Amino acid sequence: QVQLVESGGGLVQAGGSLSLSCAASGRTVSRIVMGWFRQAPGKEREFVAAINWSGGSTYYTDSVKGRFTISGNSARNAVTLQMNSLKPEDTAVYYCGASPPFYSDSAYPKPGNYHYWGQGTQVTVSS
Repeated sequence: QVQLVESGGGLVQAGGSLSLSCAASGRTVSRIVMGWFRQAPGKEREFVAAINWSGGSTYYTDSVKGRFTISGNSARNAVTLQMNSLKPEDTAVYYCGASPPFYSDSAYPKPGNYHYWGQGTQVTVSS
């Protein structure tokens, strides 16, 4: 079992920055995949970014490339999503997910492949 707790959401103006953190317990994060997804009202949960520490790989959806950075903190057993140049369309509830390692890059963006989820944290970007 893996327990995930997100923190760091809030309200920010367009162009601003926020940092989300996902703390994991129950398993060392360096041995699992951790991803960030988001869900806006009336929309499906969509992939944002993921990290596979064992392979040193990171993955991003096109709309956040160059603006968001996912990184790991082994001392805190957590991953961070640094979000810069935020846009109103980034407004959503952000969820952290975790999974045993994937063996195909195509698996990372699919929420159904993640076994564990946090409770979510709201990010609101005002225009």
